[in-house]
Amino acid sequence: MFQINSRVRTDNTKLYDAFGELLFVLVKADGEFQEEERETLNKILANHHWSKEILWSFNYESKNNHDLDDLYKKVLFACYDIGPNPEYQFMIEVLEAVAESSLGIVETERKIIESFKQDLLTEFGKR
Repeated sequence: MFQINSRVRTDNTKLYDAFGELLFVLVKADGEFQEEERETLNKILANHHWSKEILWSFNYESKNNHDLDDLYKKVLFACYDIGPNPEYQFMIEVLEAVAESSLGIVETERKIIESFKQDLLTEFGKR
């Protein structure tokens, strides 16, 4: 007999894992996770149906502290694999809200958000 993994990988779980990872990249880009960012993230995700998945992925990365550039590339590859998805707009809005919540969006955060938008547009424009 075989055992079924309790964390079956679907496009949704891959998408929201990637979203948690991208949020980690964003909040660590300027050095540390600010309390205002934490509050904003928790408030936005409170009613999202995949909040547990997003936060699980975010918390996993915060414990393992992987290289941010490598993690960003991992996020992109996951998104490319999943393909176009209307949830990307939600992801961008959350990134912007979290970045804005603590003293406004700093240059490193803006670069991540703009790169993410451009990387998706470039990849999906080829399809």
